[in-house]
Order: sequence, then C-alpha cells, then structure tokens
Amino acid sequence: MGGYGAYVWTCFAMTVVVFVICEWRARLRQRRVYRDIEVRIKALGDTQ
Repeated sequence: MGGYGAYVWTCFAMTVVVFVICEWRARLRQRRVYRDIEVRIKALGDTQ
C-alpha cells in the first residue's frame, strides 16, 4: 500500500464502526416506534 497501510486500515475500521453505530441506532429507533404504535393501537381499542 505504499506506506499508507496504517492510514487506509484505520479509515476502513472507522468507517465500519460508524456503519455499525448507525445500524444499531436505527434498530433502536425502529423498536421505539413500533412500541409507540402498539401503545396507540391499544389505546384506540380501549376507547371503543
């Protein structure tokens, strides 16, 4: 890699870490949204 191996692999690792964090946060948000939707549906069912 012409002496740039440490730079290249560090950037690669940082990119993977960022992608993993983004995926993790998206899954947490999706779980929260589905939980909120479930609560709202139950509330609608209770009022009818």
